[in-house]
Amino acid sequence: MLGLWIVLLAIASPFAAKLADVQNDRAVDYLPAGAGSTEVACIQDQLPGGEATELVLVYHRDGGLTAADRATAGDQVTRIAGEHRLVSEPEGVPSEDGATLMYPVVSTEPGQDEEKRDALVDDIRDTARGGDGLSADVGGPGALTTDAGKVYDSLGGPLLYTTAGVVAVLLILIYRSPFLWLVPLAVAGVADYLAMAVAYGLNQGFDTSVSGQSSGVMTILVFGAGTDYALLLVSRYREELRRFERPYDAMAAALRGCGPAVLASSGTVAAGLLCLLAADLNSSRGMGPLGTVGVLCALAAMTTLLPAVLVLLGRRVFWPLIPAFGSTPKQRRNVFAAMGGSAGRRPLTVLAGGVVLLGALALGALNLPGALKQEDSFTKTPESVTAMETLAAAYPGRGTQPITVMSPAGRADEALAEIRDTKGVGAAERGRRSEDWTEISVIATAAPESAAEAATIEALRERLDGSHVGGAGAQQLDLKETNDRDRAIVVPLVLAAVLLVLVALLRSLVAPLLLLAAVVAVWAASLGVAGLVFEPLLGFEGTDPGLGLLSFVFLVALGVDYGIFLMHRMREECLNGAEPGTAALTALRTTGGVIASAGLVLAATFAVLTNMPLVQLVELGFVIAVGVLLDTFLVRTYLVTSAGVALGRKVWWPGPLSKARPAPAGEPAREPAGAL
Repeated sequence: MLGLWIVLLAIASPFAAKLADVQNDRAVDYLPAGAGSTEVACIQDQLPGGEATELVLVYHRDGGLTAADRATAGDQVTRIAGEHRLVSEPEGVPSEDGATLMYPVVSTEPGQDEEKRDALVDDIRDTARGGDGLSADVGGPGALTTDAGKVYDSLGGPLLYTTAGVVAVLLILIYRSPFLWLVPLAVAGVADYLAMAVAYGLNQGFDTSVSGQSSGVMTILVFGAGTDYALLLVSRYREELRRFERPYDAMAAALRGCGPAVLASSGTVAAGLLCLLAADLNSSRGMGPLGTVGVLCALAAMTTLLPAVLVLLGRRVFWPLIPAFGSTPKQRRNVFAAMGGSAGRRPLTVLAGGVVLLGALALGALNLPGALKQEDSFTKTPESVTAMETLAAAYPGRGTQPITVMSPAGRADEALAEIRDTKGVGAAERGRRSEDWTEISVIATAAPESAAEAATIEALRERLDGSHVGGAGAQQLDLKETNDRDRAIVVPLVLAAVLLVLVALLRSLVAPLLLLAAVVAVWAASLGVAGLVFEPLLGFEGTDPGLGLLSFVFLVALGVDYGIFLMHRMREECLNGAEPGTAALTALRTTGGVIASAGLVLAATFAVLTNMPLVQLVELGFVIAVGVLLDTFLVRTYLVTSAGVALGRKVWWPGPLSKARPAPAGEPAREPAGAL
């Protein structure tokens, strides 16, 4: 097995290194093909020079620009126009107070080539220089895209190293061994490398969208889910080593014992993530396959490579707490037995209290800020955002980034007249043209990505038959509308897919519905906690439009994992003759420690995203980490256990376990051998 993995990695190596080359993080790359802003971008590619890169040069001096400042700005803009292919000669637009001067710059030089776009932005920034109190910043949609791309490109190394470091610390604390933690961590790294190669193959073979967000989440899933599977397997393996002399036999027994739960867990996550293929948004649709690849590669590595390595290393890998053959583990006070005892004594009271608590937390979602603007998506302010903030203060009565309208060439005059007659339009001018299309640049009177600008964009789309409306504001509007539509489609699919997997595994209808209700409540409570933290404490100006959908998919798919571990053990105890209430408490006592450890690891890996420099990643990591912790220490520990005690055999309805049956004569219910 070890040899097979070495060969597999040798084959995958050339492809894994290429994943970053196919990563796209333009706003338009996240949109569906049918969106108006996407149509505009596609038509721009066909115009002379290809897609345009729109920038704004912003010169500012507190107290007012001097004549020398204006001369410096003019000389620098002339130099830029001479060195680069611009659509038109830039003209300066002074602010009313005379402290700011902006030059809109539009170039077709880069086309769709991201490296050329970044090089253009960097070169213009090198040319546009201030000094002695004069600031010179380059903003606009093109600069925002460049800054966002650089942030995404920088995530790979820090994200991987931080995730690995967090997992390593937790594994050392959990295993209390100087060597054992290295094995699952190294295997998770191997799984991540394989996942990168498979993701690249999906992109080349099926044109699967790859973004910085989706590749980052894939890495998180590999380490988070993979370590969870490792914790379950190693825990069961440790127990079996006391019953079997040969490590090989102990591992075979461990795989038979926890294999079904691990397979069902990964299957549930994969089924939930694949439902994202029904999304219309490119970024969400691409997240599904990449997340599934991460989970399945983690599953493959942890059920084949990890067992092989552990068997080869033998018992000594557990040093100094080596489980000897025939020994009895030292009995320690079980905190989960105590927690289960409280749930067992007053199940309805505990259940009602937990439901009220989750409901109260969910109310915080009403305090979530509105949609996140493009310039608010950075945790640290890059130059492009500084430029846009200066523009917003200096030109409060007009837009500072254009709305692009692509009109059929034969209707350009009519379209231009209708545009100028539309409420909210400050100015409109023709730009490039081809035989079929004419580009019209529109400046709104409202601030970029504001509600007023959105109303202007919608009004233009209603009035202009046959034309397409795009630009940065239209892209953000399309992102929000498409996310709303995707949520209405994907959420029911996820619930149905997860329910089917749970019904097949648990042979029940009530238990799966109970688990689904629990994870949905956790999702709502997590968003509520986010509403109490994002703007009041972290100062975030908006919420990523895709946060609701992505957090739902991950929390439902991953949260059900722990329900599977718990309910699968409850069912096993019931099959061995235990009463449902006793089975619920026994399952919590024997699996609580492993589930808690797994939950901590998964929450910690997603919490790594909160240290990233992009607000949408921070928000996603925060909501999922909070949800996993709520699920691990409240829902699984108290609510599911108390519901199992309160419902009794009804929890297994309509399966055979829902009917009372006597234990086999002379065969008392056995005590569990150990944790999953």
